[in-house]
Amino acid sequence: MDRGEEIVTGVYLVGGPNASSSKDCLVYAVDFGSEAVLIDTGAGGSEEAILTNMMGLGLDPRLLKTVILTHNHIDHIGGATFFKDRYGCRLIAHELDVPAMEAGDPVVTAADWYGIPAPRLTIDHQVSGLTNSLKFGPETLELIHTPGHTPGSLGVLLNRASQLILFGQDIHGPFMPQFKSNLVDYQKSMEYLISLSPDILCEGHYGIFHGRNKVKAFIENQVRANC
Repeated sequence: MDRGEEIVTGVYLVGGPNASSSKDCLVYAVDFGSEAVLIDTGAGGSEEAILTNMMGLGLDPRLLKTVILTHNHIDHIGGATFFKDRYGCRLIAHELDVPAMEAGDPVVTAADWYGIPAPRLTIDHQVSGLTNSLKFGPETLELIHTPGHTPGSLGVLLNRASQLILFGQDIHGPFMPQFKSNLVDYQKSMEYLISLSPDILCEGHYGIFHGRNKVKAFIENQVRANC
């Protein structure tokens, strides 16, 4: 099993099928010096493996203060309560995906697909609108509303090392009525992400893409395949 990797300075892959559990999405962490941010948490049950990976990469888990949940599916939110309880992390999500998280809806969260009980989460900060900014010292994480896969899907943008990094979880879908997916919204969201010209894409299941052309090609291929 892989133990994660550093993508650029202070940006890490710390969880996923080859790093923590076969049920996990790809989990990313960003080190801001005095604070660290986790982007998604996996399906739950693999939190200690994620922590081990962080420590193996030189990132102190005690710095974790924020967890961004990019959408409401169990493979992304299942470990959220663990990190909140252990480290006091605030949980951030888009308001359109919060009701299913707070209700522990087994269908909308896809928990029934995975055979995992859906947790009932308390979201500390609900974002709305197209963009929201989170400041961490001199740096900023931009949260971009990218509806399509779910109504409240979020992309996360970071400028670091002269590169624009996009954490675009589940750009590939799937798109299902029970997830309240919307392909018209999805196409518009992907067109917007392409217009930003990200240099690196950290996707939720398909891995990491380096180079603007590769990022653009991956997103365009997913749009063609689904629309």
